[in-house]
Amino acid sequence: MVLNEAELYTIKGGAFSLKTAILVGIGGLITLLVGVIDGYMNPQKCNMRKR
Repeated sequence: MVLNEAELYTIKGGAFSLKTAILVGIGGLITLLVGVIDGYMNPQKCNMRKR
């Protein structure tokens, strides 16, 4: 099946809207905040071996 140019423009999928971008941004900020609070409340020494 071959689509013409007009039909190709009507295909929807994989859209990244402003609403999605805002939700991803808020989720990222929440993740960062939780990580900072966890690191402050539960500091741990780095376990890397010296070479």
